[in-house]
Amino acid sequence: MIMSNPALPLPPIGWPLLPQPDDTGSLAYPTLEQSVRDQIRIILLTRPGEQLMRPEFGAGLENYVHEPNTLATRRRIRDLIKENLDAWEPRIQTDLIEVFELEDSPSEIRVEIHYRIKRTGLPQQLNLRVEVQG
Repeated sequence: MIMSNPALPLPPIGWPLLPQPDDTGSLAYPTLEQSVRDQIRIILLTRPGEQLMRPEFGAGLENYVHEPNTLATRRRIRDLIKENLDAWEPRIQTDLIEVFELEDSPSEIRVEIHYRIKRTGLPQQLNLRVEVQG
């Protein structure tokens, strides 16, 4: 049972559940670029079967935590990223996906995704690190 102290006010529930207007009364929506970046991260970090009603959604990069940091593993990760971005993010055109071994941290790899937003044609880049066995 969760006990609460009635003397302490509860923090307001924030975005995305209940948007809070700013000082001018406007709601803050993400830009197209930020929305795409957020969606790419969601696609890459969601495990297949984790999202209700869409069991095949997600790349599940966390599934590679115990894989060896080899060229074959990095290629599988690159192919998995490409396949999932093509399937789940129609607002972008992927130009290049690179997966690098980090010399100073053998248990991590760096992923660089170069893409263009179809609506604007502007090039974008997203970088992230993924833990592997090493």
